[in-house]
Amino acid sequence: FPNTSPVPESVAVNVRGRSYKILADVEITDPNAAGVIFAAGSRFGGHSLFLKDKKLFYVYNFLGIKPEQKFISPELKPGKYTLGMEFNREGAGPNKESTGTTKLYVNDKVVAEGPMRAQVGKFTLGGDGLCIGYDSEDAVSEEYNGSSPFTGGTILGVAVTHEKAQYLDLETLAAAAFAVD
Repeated sequence: FPNTSPVPESVAVNVRGRSYKILADVEITDPNAAGVIFAAGSRFGGHSLFLKDKKLFYVYNFLGIKPEQKFISPELKPGKYTLGMEFNREGAGPNKESTGTTKLYVNDKVVAEGPMRAQVGKFTLGGDGLCIGYDSEDAVSEEYNGSSPFTGGTILGVAVTHEKAQYLDLETLAAAAFAVD
């Protein structure tokens, strides 16, 4: 729910190495509504769903590497919406990162789609937890500054779901185990 304390990454929903969805029930009352709906991570890696310039954005910041991966909707008018995104993990890249396709949704309609890569490690070592209705002070995206609280409407709730099985690179895990011995 909006404006609660950040949920530390260690106990927040774990989307690393998995397909996942983020869905938010939002009522926009002001045509200039803006701000963060969902954010997890920081400028060193994370992802955020937010409104800016009357459009819905989903930005995935992969380890702080530029350019950010961005998915942007057409303009939204005041009204009640289910806004969200879906990442379908399809494989692993050369550095073991998750690769797949991301879709941005406004209600049941796909409004943007494209390839995306997602990191399998944690976004941060401390602080910068999962936030609803604002971002931590270390913003995930360069598209907004600071905490960018949501204004111009109401976030009724946000849900994050993921597939049960997390991708595990067993070869790398075995090599790490042998390195300790």
